Amino acid sequence: MSEPALTTLKLLHGYRFKAEFDVASIPDIVVDELSPIGESAGPNPTRLMSVAVGQCLSSSLLYCLQRAKIKVKDLQTTIKANVGKDEEGYLRIISFDVRIQLDVNEEDKIRVPRCREIFEKYCTVTQSVRKGINVNVEFV
Repeated sequence: MSEPALTTLKLLHGYRFKAEFDVASIPDIVVDELSPIGESAGPNPTRLMSVAVGQCLSSSLLYCLQRAKIKVKDLQTTIKANVGKDEEGYLRIISFDVRIQLDVNEEDKIRVPRCREIFEKYCTVTQSVRKGINVNVEFV
């Protein structure tokens, strides 16, 4: 098992938190709820989860392409988090629609399908979200 990733959230005010990470080179970020609950001073949890899914998929694809020695000219990923109410009436992320735009040299296009077949399997976040993640909460 890999080392756990540790993130600490410190309340600043309202619904605004400073997120600190366990890697010294990663800068802190401010997260917040959207207005009118918060002040929209940073990404909210839905957007952070969208980033996690999209960046993991993009990185997995990029890694596969690089291993295949396919030069990437451009890669852009757009993630749409579809939010709706569950059967109990609570807001939930119902699904993510991910659109990946890839630009490679013409001669490399024939080798891209193999990466398209396998890259999702290597995305830690997306595969975890798809299967459901156990969340253990300790209240002190």
